[in-house]
Amino acid sequence: MAFTLDTMIGTILDDPKAKEIIEQYTPRAYSDPMVGMIRGMTINNVLAMPQAALMGINREKAEKLLAELNSRMG
Repeated sequence: MAFTLDTMIGTILDDPKAKEIIEQYTPRAYSDPMVGMIRGMTINNVLAMPQAALMGINREKAEKLLAELNSRMG
């Protein structure tokens, strides 16, 4: 299954093969308590939030992460 901008954050985080890749892009993804609040949201939902930009999360970074996830896990 390919990950997209419409994939739920929790689905990606729960994939054990994705952990190493995700931690390269967002080192706090597994330790930040705020992540629990967005697990049920899609990447697109998160990108629409002003807090995403404040945390340095943007569409370009998300698409790069997804491309790497999909190519290495494919």
